[in-house]
Amino acid sequence: MSNFLLYEQQDHIVTLTMNEPERRNPLTGNTAVAEFLAAIDRIHGDRSVRAVVITGAGTAFSSGGNIKDMERQASGAVPGMEIRQDYRCGIQRLPLALFNLEVPVIAAVNGAAMGAGLDLACMCDIRIASERAQFAESFVKLGIIPGDGGAWLLPRVIGLSRAAEMTFTGQPIDARLALEWNLVSRVVAPEALLPTAYELAGRIAANPPHAVRLAKRLMREAMHTRLDTLLELSAGFQALSHQTADHREAVQAFLDKRTPVFTGN
Repeated sequence: MSNFLLYEQQDHIVTLTMNEPERRNPLTGNTAVAEFLAAIDRIHGDRSVRAVVITGAGTAFSSGGNIKDMERQASGAVPGMEIRQDYRCGIQRLPLALFNLEVPVIAAVNGAAMGAGLDLACMCDIRIASERAQFAESFVKLGIIPGDGGAWLLPRVIGLSRAAEMTFTGQPIDARLALEWNLVSRVVAPEALLPTAYELAGRIAANPPHAVRLAKRLMREAMHTRLDTLLELSAGFQALSHQTADHREAVQAFLDKRTPVFTGN
């Protein structure tokens, strides 16, 4: 039975809610990573899912790493090679899994997103923030570095200079500054956060799922590949797209001046 992550589906939209509010939804020292990986596998296997919303219960999105774990690691009782393996087999599996998830993911950041919590938000495709949200790449404040891929993720979201400022100072920024820095795409009142996320997810889910999935894959590949390589991949994806029933439906609906009905075929 899941202890950390709530998995709920309404029509084509899955909501993943981090549900350990009394500890501010930490991502280590619990079953968080294993449950996220299981949820991602479930989404991979369910072709009815067209969009995902990730949020947190309570006042925080995620506080990141668990301090009790860090106390154990800092004590010297745990060998360095064991700590390395814990990262490789634990939290570092999460960015790889989310990066390779073809379904678009929206982070609905309801409160503090600190350290690994911020990096989790950066693993998502779109970030929407409550006015109460705060963001910090806070690892340096604890004498450690972003061990979960944040040094790769954050600069690609907000640029190197601002990512360096957040990483080297560890200081939090509020939702308005996050919007100015393009860390989030919009800021809304707390009570409007989930309705806004679901409205956006619904607009994504209304499109042909093959086209959305392949477009996301192209955007992900574009983060680390050459233009000529991406163009070759785009040609292959486009050839596949032209052969789908949903493409034929979209073209016919346009010609008929009616609303298309997409089946995912």
